[in-house]
Amino acid sequence: MHWQEQMNEQVTMDTGFPFTAADSVEPLRQSVEFDGEPGCIARAREVASRFLQQLQAEWLAAPRPRLADDLLLVVSELVTNAERHSHGPYVLELEGTDSQLSVTVYDSSSALPRWYEPDPTRLGGHGLEIVRAVADRVIAERVPVGKRVTAAFALTPQAAC
Repeated sequence: MHWQEQMNEQVTMDTGFPFTAADSVEPLRQSVEFDGEPGCIARAREVASRFLQQLQAEWLAAPRPRLADDLLLVVSELVTNAERHSHGPYVLELEGTDSQLSVTVYDSSSALPRWYEPDPTRLGGHGLEIVRAVADRVIAERVPVGKRVTAAFALTPQAAC
């Protein structure tokens, strides 16, 4: 089943982007906790880059052009926001298959991010605007220990030989 065919089976979340129910196959997952020490954002980007390489090798995922750059941008923005707005450690969680990849950041702040309309004259507050521009779906929700923000990307499954 391709991504387009799944559209009718998806639930629409707050942001209007599609959400696909989990497949019966266990996705590739990685989770890393960060404490906010210097270098965390760079380490989070390294983790994401290696994860995408592993997803391509193990799942034969064929990411669209620029996905690697978009993934690193999203990880940078979400981890920076968690570092800036939370009161403790935060967790980066990556999950993927041959058809989708998600980046989730959990932090201890229960304050949901503010979604601004694009405004080139506004100073700051463009991080989630950028995330929404490059990701196929963005969800922010409160959880018992704070909040989680998830950005998801559709991938193109590689044709079977």
